Amino acid sequence: MKTTLIIMLLSLQVYVNCAVGEDQVFRAGAAKVDVTPQDLPVIVNGGMLERRIEEINDPLFVRAVVLDDGETKIAIVLVDSCMMPRELLDRAKQLASQTTEIPTNRILISATHCHSAPSVFSCLGSSVDVRYEAFLPGRIAAAIEQAYKNLEPARIGWAMGRDDLHVATRRWMMTEGVAPTNRFGGTRNDRAQMHPGYKNAKAIRETGLEDPEIPVISLQAVDGRQIAVMCAYSLHYVGAPNISADYFGIFEAILEAKLASGDESKPAIAMLANGTSGDTYLRDYKRDSARKTDRQSVAEAVSVAALKAFETIEYHDWVPLAMEEKELEVAVRFPTDEEVAEAIDYVKPWADRKPKTSEEVYALETIILSKMPKTRHIQLQAICIGTLGIVGIPNEVFAETGLNIKKYSPFKMTYSISLANGAFGYIPPPEQHVLGGYTTWRARSSCLEVYAEPKIKFEVLKMLERVKLKRSAINQ
Repeated sequence: MKTTLIIMLLSLQVYVNCAVGEDQVFRAGAAKVDVTPQDLPVIVNGGMLERRIEEINDPLFVRAVVLDDGETKIAIVLVDSCMMPRELLDRAKQLASQTTEIPTNRILISATHCHSAPSVFSCLGSSVDVRYEAFLPGRIAAAIEQAYKNLEPARIGWAMGRDDLHVATRRWMMTEGVAPTNRFGGTRNDRAQMHPGYKNAKAIRETGLEDPEIPVISLQAVDGRQIAVMCAYSLHYVGAPNISADYFGIFEAILEAKLASGDESKPAIAMLANGTSGDTYLRDYKRDSARKTDRQSVAEAVSVAALKAFETIEYHDWVPLAMEEKELEVAVRFPTDEEVAEAIDYVKPWADRKPKTSEEVYALETIILSKMPKTRHIQLQAICIGTLGIVGIPNEVFAETGLNIKKYSPFKMTYSISLANGAFGYIPPPEQHVLGGYTTWRARSSCLEVYAEPKIKFEVLKMLERVKLKRSAINQ
């Protein structure tokens, strides 16, 4: 009798587990909202000096995807912007959370890092365009809200593509005395130089690595209609006339056209995030300088590689979701009193105008940094989607860092999204600081401590381990 009872109970448990499995429904929704500036001229950042632009070459968008496994809802959002401060993104998350069931710590918002969009982040020679700064948070929230309203039963799959041609290290070690040293950059006797030129005899070697992989995540309705496709590529940017979404926008338009269902009321949404491109650009200075590239040709090449990977995707009707967010306090490389005093004396003769040279820019940055807090509170995120791991880091991350995160991640496939949930500047690995060069020069765009990179890398790897454990608990 006891044996029979045990068998009956085990059978009932199997039945309950199967029934729960059958009831599990995975849902996805996507949306895009136009964020092209309505008022011109507009301030554009991404360069050493401030630019005011009166022309629009192509539209800018916020693209959002919301995922729901029945227990956890997360939003992944991409904005055509150079970089966005944490405070602005926190406002957008609060607005979106008020009208959806998505907590603010389950929302990832990142910038594509196009250098041809309105400025909402003050750094180097550029200030904030206050009208656009007020306009953007509500539009970001609107995209999340629309994607949430568009949730429907879906299936999901992912694969990894590759384009080796358009990523190369832009930092090179030069012979001694060749690389420029910034008087106010906090470095001495720099050996690293950005963009040394093709086959420069004084360029010794590249200082970093490249990551040519293109993650491709596909979301389809149960009838096979494409809801969204999320990709990333570790190319810094290509370059575009202002205002423009650069090659990111062209790539997205190509995929949206290729994957369209014909139902204009339910368009496919494509997203191309910036991977780990802090030291990466499209010009390989070992190759022939005659190779021509522009945002159109790069977008076409990267889209071909992404679509090739797309064709190999195997889909899942349901996968578990897990997400973790952590705030990390990181020290700042602070200027000395002597450096600040020197910068103040240097700035006095032109204090009533904008800086006109890089030396003037960094003198002003020295003064600004000296008045700011000596630490930064940055948000790190880790996302689990089945056997896929995603990391969100609010910095310009070097390719080497992204490759190490992939190498030591507990997931079968992992990728990182840079400039997510804020903009706290470059995080060169410690050995890169020794070489100096632009990405190490002390400014609001590169001010975190020398050991910020290993600290951030260590934390996100721990977070990936924890979300994997959450996934395992959900599966059980």
